[in-house]
Amino acid sequence: MSLTDRAIEQIRELIRTGALPPGSKLPPEPELAAQLGLSRNLAREAVKALAVARVLEVRRGDGTYVTSLQPSLLLEGLGGAVELLQGDTVALLDLMEVRRLLEPVATSLAATRITDEQLAEVKQHLDAMRAARDDVEQLNAHDAAFHRAVVAATGNETLLTLLEGISGRTLRARIWRGLVDDQASGRTLAEHEAIFEALSSRDAVLTHAAALMHVNHTEQWLRDHLRNADSLEDGPQVPPVHG
Repeated sequence: MSLTDRAIEQIRELIRTGALPPGSKLPPEPELAAQLGLSRNLAREAVKALAVARVLEVRRGDGTYVTSLQPSLLLEGLGGAVELLQGDTVALLDLMEVRRLLEPVATSLAATRITDEQLAEVKQHLDAMRAARDDVEQLNAHDAAFHRAVVAATGNETLLTLLEGISGRTLRARIWRGLVDDQASGRTLAEHEAIFEALSSRDAVLTHAAALMHVNHTEQWLRDHLRNADSLEDGPQVPPVHG
């Protein structure tokens, strides 16, 4: 562990133990460095690193504060990282695999907790998707809102943030654009309707199955799409000449 890493860990330990609770202000840099037995340079580097990680918030002219430490804030950078992976085929398929592992379980959990008001919100986005079946931008927006409303019904903010992060706005738009072009959007809309019907029945097993089928179909479409794209980039294959 480098000296900077050790300094970061010392500040994290102050936060973990409650010596620096959420919302509290860090001591001035010289005082913080002396308290931790660090050089001012190391203390400064540690604070910068924790600010990048959203654990600390630097307010110019005021000081540095511990953030709320909410999962939605700390995991916010995940979505940005996913956006940077759009050109990496292996990474995209890995992300879809993670989504396949998490989303059906989250949707199943939502079935046991969703309120009538939350269910009505899910239906609003489903109706909007039906109305915009050929508009990729609107389909993408309401698809994201549909799944967000479902996972939000679990009451688990960490799960919601993780799933939103790995879904990726660009990847979702890319999938919907391809589905519309392939005239496969109707089937995908039917899969969303099946998820909604299962949620309405509050049947966790049925909801899990509906969500798993939806993610599986999406993943298979993406695999085929990426395979076809690779084939086009490689160009026509010349058969070997025998004789």
